[in-house]
Amino acid sequence: MNDQIKDTWLYIIVQNPGIFNEEFVGYTDKETGATFIPSFKTKEIAQQCFLLMPKDIMNNKYEVQAIIKEDLIDQTQKNEYNVFLLDDKGSVLEKIS
Repeated sequence: MNDQIKDTWLYIIVQNPGIFNEEFVGYTDKETGATFIPSFKTKEIAQQCFLLMPKDIMNNKYEVQAIIKEDLIDQTQKNEYNVFLLDDKGSVLEKIS
């Protein structure tokens, strides 16, 4: 039997997907000043929370995308962002990194 580690997937919001200026949607906590990328357990939860999130729909396109948890952590640490797991109302469930 093969002992492969199963990848953990999270869902994030991507701004301008497929375009040269594609980027993860991130925010700054007003109280602490910490910068973070919101992540979600399911696509449905991400879509529900996205309705409540501040965004610029006039100038940008947004899309929920799945990403491997370790890849997300690697990318966000390079840019000094934290990753928070949120629920459908935008409440922080846990700090991922």
